Amino acid sequence: MPKGGFVYILTNRYNRVLYIEVTSNLHTRILEHRNKVFPNSFSSRYELYKLVYFEEYMSIESAIKREKQLKAGSRNNKLNLINEKNFWSDLAEDWFLI
Repeated sequence: MPKGGFVYILTNRYNRVLYIEVTSNLHTRILEHRNKVFPNSFSSRYELYKLVYFEEYMSIESAIKREKQLKAGSRNNKLNLINEKNFWSDLAEDWFLI
């Protein structure tokens, strides 16, 4: 059975930096970003923790293909995608509440 995947966009509190990545487990990966599990990573250095967009795919290969499309697109296209779907709120804001 193929493993599914997610492509997602993170930003910082000022919505200035966009970070596009792919993962097979979105919940765990967002938690890693928020806890700065990889302190020297791009997302840690730029304090990228706010999940502003994601798409789910049936296969990780499809998610990787979409990630490449998004990364190759213009910043304006990415901003439009986020504005269409989300209006810059943190989609994972309440995922980790106890």
